[in-house]
Amino acid sequence: MSNSVPEDGTLLPLMEEFYTIQGEGYNTGKAAYFIRLGGCDVGCHWCDVKESWDASIHPLTATDTIVEHASKYPAKTVVVTGGEPLIYNMDYLTKELKTRGIETFIETSGAYPLSGDWDWICLSPKKFKAPRPDITSFANELKVIVFNKSDFKWAEDYAKTVSASCKLYLQPEWSKAKEITPLIIDYVKENPRWEVSLQTHKFMNIP
Repeated sequence: MSNSVPEDGTLLPLMEEFYTIQGEGYNTGKAAYFIRLGGCDVGCHWCDVKESWDASIHPLTATDTIVEHASKYPAKTVVVTGGEPLIYNMDYLTKELKTRGIETFIETSGAYPLSGDWDWICLSPKKFKAPRPDITSFANELKVIVFNKSDFKWAEDYAKTVSASCKLYLQPEWSKAKEITPLIIDYVKENPRWEVSLQTHKFMNIP
């Protein structure tokens, strides 16, 4: 954690915030307010928000201000993403959101300790920095980005670590979607406990 970010979570490095339609995974198609925090050391080479990695270039913003912005929109659902949001203490943010009747969703690689009170946890593990073993059991959704054929076995390895009720998704990495999507379709047809996740927001040309 950056020394300039208070440990109580009252200030956070805000990269961007926007109201949109959730594009991936279980909650696809739902309106939600996205809070994207800066800071990540997982280092996925195919990451489409590499500008989020350096927390120091994103302004420290009062968490109360972020919550006020989120409260203005009709959908009472917030998705916290990054970067890697669990670098920071999420307890204060989620507490303040919940006092306003807002559901809290997070998208995380699971590489840092779990903090915050979440209604939905999307675990998207990365090969570059593995999830903590004490986080996988809390996942409501396991979303594995498939970049090459070896990722299917890797996805199965993580499926063994989540709860029986956890939803399982395979999502093609966007730049290789034409090549990977047919493989995912065939895999899901053979292994129907998995489902296909697509980045539908990119098809809709929205954030």
